[in-house]
Amino acid sequence: MGGYGSGGSRGGKETTGQYRALDIWLLKRNGSLTPGVHSRWGWKQGGKRDGYIEFWMEENRLILSYKYRERGEDWKAMEYPVYLDWTPCNFGGYRPWFICPVRGCGRRVAKLYGGAIFACRHCHQLGYASQREDWYDRADRRANKIRSQLGWELGIANPKGPKPKGMHWKTFFRLVAEHDEWVYKSVMGVATKLKLL
Repeated sequence: MGGYGSGGSRGGKETTGQYRALDIWLLKRNGSLTPGVHSRWGWKQGGKRDGYIEFWMEENRLILSYKYRERGEDWKAMEYPVYLDWTPCNFGGYRPWFICPVRGCGRRVAKLYGGAIFACRHCHQLGYASQREDWYDRADRRANKIRSQLGWELGIANPKGPKPKGMHWKTFFRLVAEHDEWVYKSVMGVATKLKLL
């Protein structure tokens, strides 16, 4: 049941990042979950359009309509419903979920991934990219997350920036210390891998 990006994964499972995704939160935010609304969703790869899907909302279900093909085969028109579930939020309102349309699954999920059919990551047997990272890659990602919080330029080789306006000094010093610890772990991991230590 390969989607775009399929065709043999190196080093284990394919990842969610290799597949087109429908995100229920984004659909809700742009008003696509209102009954009677017809929408079109597109994807880009390398700055170029890489496919689209049309859908319309009916009462508690989203009708998906798109074309799909396996390598070398003719395009097939696909159209089927994906049912939604709504759970109450703690402070009022309701949160939408997709119900995976694969027969026998029925998981409640926030994202569906493309292929012959849009399904949950379990049905496509997809892992997350972070599950394939080495520990020093995770350290680098965490350091960059802190850099983003502080408004600094991403990349641990870049210089540190100033304290953001309005941030308490205590918070700033704590974040800088966490950042430095993740940078140290990332650098030591890369150095170990390259046998520089």
